[in-house]
Amino acid sequence: MKNVAQVLENVGLKQPLPAELRALTVKGIKYDSRRVENGDIFFAFSGVNVDGRKFADVAAAQGAVAIVSELPPPPQFTGASWIEVEHGRRALALAARNFFGDLSRQLELTGITGTNGKTTTAYLVDSLMRSAGRKTALVGTIEYRLAGERRPAPNTTPESLDFYQLMAELVGHQGNTLTAEISSHALALGRVRGLSFHTAILTNITRDHLDFHETMEAYFAAKSELFRGQDALPPQYAVINADDEWSNRLPLQPETHTYSYGLSEKADVRAEDVKEGFDGLRFRVASPESSFEVRSSLVGRINVYNILAACATGMSYGLNPTQIAAGIAECQSVPGRFERVDAGQPFLVAVDYAHTDDALRNVISVARAMKPKRVLTLFGCGGDRDRAKRPLMGRAAAEYSDLVVLTSDNPRSEDPLAIMNDALVGMSRFDTPYLLEPDRAKAIRQVLEAAQAGDIVILAGKGHETYQIFRDKTIHFDDREVAQSILAEMGYGR
Repeated sequence: MKNVAQVLENVGLKQPLPAELRALTVKGIKYDSRRVENGDIFFAFSGVNVDGRKFADVAAAQGAVAIVSELPPPPQFTGASWIEVEHGRRALALAARNFFGDLSRQLELTGITGTNGKTTTAYLVDSLMRSAGRKTALVGTIEYRLAGERRPAPNTTPESLDFYQLMAELVGHQGNTLTAEISSHALALGRVRGLSFHTAILTNITRDHLDFHETMEAYFAAKSELFRGQDALPPQYAVINADDEWSNRLPLQPETHTYSYGLSEKADVRAEDVKEGFDGLRFRVASPESSFEVRSSLVGRINVYNILAACATGMSYGLNPTQIAAGIAECQSVPGRFERVDAGQPFLVAVDYAHTDDALRNVISVARAMKPKRVLTLFGCGGDRDRAKRPLMGRAAAEYSDLVVLTSDNPRSEDPLAIMNDALVGMSRFDTPYLLEPDRAKAIRQVLEAAQAGDIVILAGKGHETYQIFRDKTIHFDDREVAQSILAEMGYGR
């Protein structure tokens, strides 16, 4: 057991700890008052919607030895010792490291950041590691995996305390490798502070999350933090996209070894003789260290980049070409990433998570490369998110598709029709035929009924998600299930 002074060492205290508090034993750390037990330290965050200080009395009544916050106690608070820190989430991350020990030194961590491709790259890297005989954990948008066990993912990147608990479990299972998607929110909020990464990957930088970061420069600055090292050593290796203009601006440290990847000659790890089709990808990976062929059931040019990123990561871990090629081949699919819905219909239906203009452009390009008769794209834009990207998404869909069906995504607190009108501004620049239907299930029916033999239908925006969020409710909704049901009603799959 550790005491309060040990757990809160170097976390950025505003005042020294009182003498009577320093030696108290700490049994655990919590940031959810409902989980506080006797002997815990409770971290009270002041969030956008909820001020954690409101629950300080509850935490104290349940036995918290101290409350930690970057703000002073509310006037009515009369419970446990109140400790003020400079930055609440930074303090939580460093306290978790103090409590659990520096587990990122016991494990080898790969962190993946960027706008598009994080999830697919994470699945590929995890596949490489498992194929090479490592016991792994995977942390990301779709799910968390720990030594083979699957868990729901409340956040793309968990809070620092939850991250440490996952690492502690992996160590307990004699695991050795963890691969994690690291979101810009996580980096800006300090969720991975104190973690030392073996390898950090940047997939690309395009417009996203400007409702949170406000500018592209601030968005890029947040992503860059992964390569600086936040209260930790910088990564031993950086794997960066040589064909992405932002990569050259990364603040790489002298001690970080870099692998660049891409299709251009300047890349350290590049793809040659690329062959793509309905059955996937095949190409030669060329690098200063080796040259070898990979085969993948993943489709589209964008996945060439994701596979190259994974290959370069494998090289950073010292995997040989045979191990890398086997790991790539074993990753058969990624949920909600150009995931096919097949009921025997004479046209291809693919569900994809694309929810930015660049991602939409990429997924439609994947479809175009298959040389279909037409590409029919259904998409919507999320509510309570960056409004400025809505016309850009509309433009991307209309510019590259033969028919667009504009519908709802997760409208949240906004009027679905108002969101659609924002996207329609971008679509109006082209004469591409379109349909408007705010009811997503009805919209999916419309696009499937419009499809003809040889077409490709893209259901974009929600991907792996199994819900739809409205102002007053959240309902079960899975594009894959809805499409499968409608196709059955149309007479396919019988």
